[in-house]
Amino acid sequence: MLLAVALAGCLAVASLLRLLAHTPMLDLAVVANAQGQLIIGASRSPEAQPLVGQPLLAVSVPAGTPVAVDAALLHRVPRWQVDEGARARSRLQQQALSQALATGSVALHTGQGPPTVVPARTRSLAGLGLITWPLVLGALLLPLFGCIVMLARPSLKSGLFLLVCVTQALGLGWLAAVSLPGLGLPPAAQALGLPLGLALDAVAAAATVQGFGLAARGRRAGAAAMWLASAAGVAAIGSGLLQPAWPWAVALSAVLAGAVGWAVRQSPDGKPDPRRAITGRLALTALATWLLIHLVVALTASQAALAHAVALGAAVAWALLVVSLLLLVPFLARSRQLLRELALLAGISIVAAALDLLFVAMFSLNATASLAVVVFVALAVYAFVRQRLLDHLLGVRPHTTDRIFELLYRAARDVQRRPERQSQRLAQLLRELFEPLEMTRAATVPRQAQVQGGGTLLLVPLRAEGEDGKPGLAVQLRLAGRGQRLFMPEDARLADRLAEQLRRAVAYDRAVERGRHEERQRLAQDLHDDIGARLLTLMYQAPTPELEDYIRHTLQDLKTLTRGLAVAEHRLGPAAAEWKADLTQRLAAAQAQLGWACHGDEALVLTVVQWSALTRVLRELVTNALYHGRSTRVDVVIELSGAALSLSVADDGQGRQPAAWAHGLGLGGVRKRVKQLGGSVAWLENGDRGIVCRVHIPHFRDSP
Repeated sequence: MLLAVALAGCLAVASLLRLLAHTPMLDLAVVANAQGQLIIGASRSPEAQPLVGQPLLAVSVPAGTPVAVDAALLHRVPRWQVDEGARARSRLQQQALSQALATGSVALHTGQGPPTVVPARTRSLAGLGLITWPLVLGALLLPLFGCIVMLARPSLKSGLFLLVCVTQALGLGWLAAVSLPGLGLPPAAQALGLPLGLALDAVAAAATVQGFGLAARGRRAGAAAMWLASAAGVAAIGSGLLQPAWPWAVALSAVLAGAVGWAVRQSPDGKPDPRRAITGRLALTALATWLLIHLVVALTASQAALAHAVALGAAVAWALLVVSLLLLVPFLARSRQLLRELALLAGISIVAAALDLLFVAMFSLNATASLAVVVFVALAVYAFVRQRLLDHLLGVRPHTTDRIFELLYRAARDVQRRPERQSQRLAQLLRELFEPLEMTRAATVPRQAQVQGGGTLLLVPLRAEGEDGKPGLAVQLRLAGRGQRLFMPEDARLADRLAEQLRRAVAYDRAVERGRHEERQRLAQDLHDDIGARLLTLMYQAPTPELEDYIRHTLQDLKTLTRGLAVAEHRLGPAAAEWKADLTQRLAAAQAQLGWACHGDEALVLTVVQWSALTRVLRELVTNALYHGRSTRVDVVIELSGAALSLSVADDGQGRQPAAWAHGLGLGGVRKRVKQLGGSVAWLENGDRGIVCRVHIPHFRDSP
């Protein structure tokens, strides 16, 4: 089917080119001065060369009635002609010129002597001019592009898009016909300019409104009203019922543009849709360009020497802009990187072609110089603002490698500290990375991340079914970039890789912890079986009761140590009870009293490092209070507030001036273990008697 359409398009283009190549013309360059009078310029016809520099006042068939001509003869696009009288004169002058060309020769009246008869000739393909070829090529490619969209996904919406492409292709073909070099246009080209342009714009606008309103039932009546109103407006303006035509044509175009902009930005379900946001931005860009072009045309309408060139350049620039937007919209909606890049490059090339026309028309540059300047400008624009344009149109903040690595590193560190938070941390990572408009729990758990809803949804599994003995869990992310862009297949692959990296981090941490636990169990068993047995033998053979009691306490410490090494986890409540029992026994043996207070989450799980460090710190501080300070009372306060842990050990001993102490292995070990937990330790005088040691660990819950 596509091949058949392509062949039909090639036949239509070949027919158009043949018609244009065989259109009779006067090989004569004519310019308008500031007063609107035509001045004859260079010509390759020998008969017209003596007339160079003379005014052209009228044209006629040989020996016929002359028809006065002025700058209106050069104005070829009635759709962009402001003055109603100038439009009527332009139509009459073009008709008189066409009648004369049909006879094979034209009489030129300069007011200096008898009229000069100049023979007409056909243009041929070589004489169609540079601007004709890109217009004809666009008229061929645009319907093919619409057919590709239609054949790839047949639907009424695709059919309406094809209709819009066909209308714009017809507009390009008409522009190619009226932008030919020399004097003389194809028959009826001037007369059909205004109604044909309005009709094509109306059909395109109505089809666009209907296409964007298909998803909502309430808008079908609005689409039908749009078709009827457009047809009525075009008929009224084209038939001359509404005069003057230019303001009414502008008003109709403004209404059509407003309706298109409203339909594009409205979402059927009332929720933000990034595809409509993208097309809404394009519609806003087109509307701003439309206003600018009409303003330029209106401001230059009174300048006879520029009005025709500006109008033709405006018509071509507007048509090519619409074509570039049509080519860009499907690629942006599907977010195919290569096609999007090609469409952007094509759009910049079209803008460059429009600039070329304006340079030639307004600054009188020759074709070579203008083309060189425009190519340089286009390449500079593409090189320096390409990424900015893409980001602005798509609303995308690209995922840089540094940003992804930073987020993943922080998540992996958090998961290694708290493996049970793997699913929550992965969900948080997805939220930070993609910034979805909404994140909810999914009803189904896929095996891998999936893009659904045409890119509006990303389904990511957080936990597989049965993993860690828990049910499966997945989240559904809706509209990335706070609702400004779609999810792409590469986003799904990135989500899968992030989840895999976090699973590897948890598996690695579990493997390391398993090895540590097995090693601790082995050490605890060796200590219990070897050192414990020897100490027990020594206790039974102790020569004095004091030595027997000392060995008994040593065995108790060894039992506490081995039990702590063998247990996989410690909770704060049971651990505090063991610390209290151990310290009570120590102080009772020294005939001292213990004051004890523990406040906080008793269910908090302590790591082996935390349990071991706190156990040794408490023992060392109490030992110093008993044997160095000779204390009779030791008060211990443990308080867990939020993530911070505070430990206070105060005595009533003989110790004073802690700043002057020389820290040996005992106090140095206390500092080292507290620092290992990310905390600080300080010794102060306890009022009039004794020492108080204060330990503060601000991030105890998160310490390793």
